[in-house]
Amino acid sequence: MAEQFLTSSQLRLVFELGVDEKGEMKYKNKNYSVKTTSTPEQLFAAASAILGLQTLKNAGFVRNDSHDLI
Repeated sequence: MAEQFLTSSQLRLVFELGVDEKGEMKYKNKNYSVKTTSTPEQLFAAASAILGLQTLKNAGFVRNDSHDLI
């Protein structure tokens, strides 16, 4: 039977850069490595603190986890 092990986590913040010449929204991603044991509340607090220092408009943030499969 296969097993999975959490190996790393990242917090991705997405920012709106404006529209391109085709009228489509452009985005910029910033990734931050975080502890795999971080809770959703801790990540939300970290994202909120980082967003408070930004001039770009926030388009969202997500947690990305990587796993090894054995």
